[in-house]
Amino acid sequence: MIYWFTGQPGHGKTTLAKAMLDHLQKQGVEAFHVDGDDLRALTNNFDYSQKGREDNIRRAQTVAHYLQSKGYTVVVSLVAPYRSLRESFKAAADVTEVYVHTTETRGRESKHASDYEPPLHNFIDIDTTANSVNDSLRVLIEAI
Repeated sequence: MIYWFTGQPGHGKTTLAKAMLDHLQKQGVEAFHVDGDDLRALTNNFDYSQKGREDNIRRAQTVAHYLQSKGYTVVVSLVAPYRSLRESFKAAADVTEVYVHTTETRGRESKHASDYEPPLHNFIDIDTTANSVNDSLRVLIEAI
């Protein structure tokens, strides 16, 4: 299984993904976390144009699919603003998309992707506005 956490910067993707990873590992599941910022640093891709973002998304998808093929449950946290790339990946692999969002101002708004396309179907919706990490994790686990 691949859990793909998507949403704008500062909305709680990585925090919730790490909580999910911890939950899975406590259940004895071999799980691995792929974070968009870490992947960018690893591959020296600091290009936030559409092409740079698409390259990072495709790399994350390749890494996640590879790790899944080796028996890991994969938790990915990545802005991934382009719905078509997320949808094609869901069609090609065992992916649960988790849309993480908030209405709060959290200081990372300058990094928001102006072209972000929220999911329309086949996703789990997590609003972190008034929920703690534990509350959000509980909502996620119940939805799964």
